[in-house]
Amino acid sequence: MSGLVAGKVAIVTGGGRGIGRGIAMLLAEQGASVVVNDLGASLEGAGADSGPAQEVVGEIKKRGGKAIASTLSITEGKNADDIVKAALDAFGRIDILVNNAGILRDRIFHKMSWSDWSDVIGVHLHGSFNMSRAVAGHFREQNTGALVHMTSTSGLIGNFGQANYMAAKLGIAGLSRGIALDMARYNVRSNAIAPFAWSRMIGSIPAETPEEKARVERIQQMTPEKIAPLAVYLSSDRAEGISGQIFSVRNNEIFLFSQPRPIRTLHRSEGWTVEALDAQLKGAFAASFTPLERSSDVFSWDPV
Repeated sequence: MSGLVAGKVAIVTGGGRGIGRGIAMLLAEQGASVVVNDLGASLEGAGADSGPAQEVVGEIKKRGGKAIASTLSITEGKNADDIVKAALDAFGRIDILVNNAGILRDRIFHKMSWSDWSDVIGVHLHGSFNMSRAVAGHFREQNTGALVHMTSTSGLIGNFGQANYMAAKLGIAGLSRGIALDMARYNVRSNAIAPFAWSRMIGSIPAETPEEKARVERIQQMTPEKIAPLAVYLSSDRAEGISGQIFSVRNNEIFLFSQPRPIRTLHRSEGWTVEALDAQLKGAFAASFTPLERSSDVFSWDPV
């Protein structure tokens, strides 16, 4: 089979629905053999259903592709090892990991419970670590490999009621960069994508004002399949030299995000006291403070 990732083997977590499904389908269309991992849980992480993963595998096979299903939870390290083993047993190697699986527990912060916090961190951040760690040794041995992680503008910029999700998604951006730095010597690349697409994950974002409701309606026009081409490209050998970066896809737009660097400095040869800081810090830095914006404030224009 021809295609940008022909002959490669990929694992896509959360591959049974939404963005993950779109990526799994396009990877297969572009020649990869795909492990479609999806627990089949609800948006908040409850229950399990083998149907979504099996349905995607069925669609891939119907179109002449190769795929197997996995319904193991990525929150357990042993399960991550078993998912990778399934790929090796079925297809003989592993080349690509797409960390896409996630859940939501949106709560205003003063009402957020420990389980709201830990469960979201567990799936997004711990799950991404577990899967990345499970493939890392194989990538090192074969001296090649590509990882694509899903971050979010909620983490990179901000959103109401999502402190848990924001922390997880910003953590994933750091995880991706750490992998890129540590694994570069083995020709392993790691990048992150902040996707804009209407899916279960974004469907729970509060929309109370008329302006917010109108914006959600516009977001609904952005299908999950719009994310897949960038994910597949970054997974391919054609993306050589691209690593440690953060991208975003919004309908027909692709963005490259900046990453934190110092923007202003204050120096005092005799050192700082509380009083000296009170006298100087605001005046020197206030104009450069990052405002308390949400993602919708920064991406204020309609999708194109």
